[in-house]
Amino acid sequence: MRGAVNTLTSRPKPVGDPEAGARKVEWARAHMPILEEARRRFEAEKPFRDRRLSLVLHVEAKTAALALALQAGGGDVRMAASNPLTTDDDVVAHLLGSGLETYAVKGESIAAYREGLEAMFAADPHLIIDDGADLVALFLQKEERGDGPTHRLLGSTEETTTGVVRLRAMERQGKLRWPVIDVNDAVMKHLFDNRYGTGQSTLDGIFTATNLVVAGRTAVVAGYGWCGKGVASRLRGMGANVIVTEIDAAKAVEARLEGFRVMRMLDAVREADFVVTVTGCRDVVRAEHFKVMKDGCCLANSGHFDVEINLEDLKGLSVDRRKARAMVDEYRMADGRRIYVLAEGRLVNLSAGQGHPVEIMDMSFALQALSAEHLVKEGERLPPKVYPVPPSLDEAVARAALRAYGAELDELTEVQKKYLESWEVGT
Repeated sequence: MRGAVNTLTSRPKPVGDPEAGARKVEWARAHMPILEEARRRFEAEKPFRDRRLSLVLHVEAKTAALALALQAGGGDVRMAASNPLTTDDDVVAHLLGSGLETYAVKGESIAAYREGLEAMFAADPHLIIDDGADLVALFLQKEERGDGPTHRLLGSTEETTTGVVRLRAMERQGKLRWPVIDVNDAVMKHLFDNRYGTGQSTLDGIFTATNLVVAGRTAVVAGYGWCGKGVASRLRGMGANVIVTEIDAAKAVEARLEGFRVMRMLDAVREADFVVTVTGCRDVVRAEHFKVMKDGCCLANSGHFDVEINLEDLKGLSVDRRKARAMVDEYRMADGRRIYVLAEGRLVNLSAGQGHPVEIMDMSFALQALSAEHLVKEGERLPPKVYPVPPSLDEAVARAALRAYGAELDELTEVQKKYLESWEVGT
């Protein structure tokens, strides 16, 4: 099976340039020293020998670096797209040429996307690396129909907030059948990937899609979790007047004390030039908002699924729709107002942009690789539930990052260690 050419009937043949793909992956690897450090060890130790791994990720240069690192560790690796619009066809062509079975074509149909998931299931993997929990959900659905995997999986890892929410729901309902490592909430992931990665890449996607200025404009950020914090801070840094909408009182207070206005979405959209959703929920922007939205407002989503902006509501309210730019759809309302949707409401940072910066994903994908190795060693002994990334792995990635940045830590003296372990007040 390894190295097979993609022959699924409903998807077009890969159209990318393998040499261009190789250059993109080479550039990513050159700026991912932490993952490369793990890769070199994997090449020597082969921790994934005789293990099949199914990956469902955004298929682009940085995820290719992860997949190839796992392959270097002896793994029989294959990958499918986690989003129909975020694939880099050049990278797919390079991966196929590198003997890594890949099911992804940019702009593929939903049917083709689902066939990719089916191919990942058919591989009968020992490990899953998921982005949004769609592959885990497919496995569990098949198991309920009596068509599950032939063996208990060693485990899976999850990269996204949305996926972790789904996995915890599965755990509460007693549906999980193997251990899952929540990579999303690791310190070295959410503090950097969610905040700095989403913040920069979302603006990259908006700029690429629209070529519009944000300085002096009003931008609404829906959700003030780590992703929302990153988007709001970067928009402010570019000179935007930022409004935050929230359902969590504590996060709303935090946003207010950071200097952002906090409003209900129904009021905020009357002023908005840009709206960015990063909530992980559905229908964040819906009919009631479209009815009062400012003319020319641009809507972008950086949540995992394309449900945060209710496009069915927008289609029902609009009288005309046309393609304004390659990644911008214009909806015209009966009163002449124009509402612009970027990247079809899908992840704007990957559909219209290049995704998170390489150095940020270096930390996240190093955690993915080390977590997969941990499951190979410990998965058979772990009961089915959602686990945090082991602190030792978080620490290892943090120290590797410091080495890469040329930074050094202070160390506690023996007197300081004794002081911190004592309950007595010092004099």
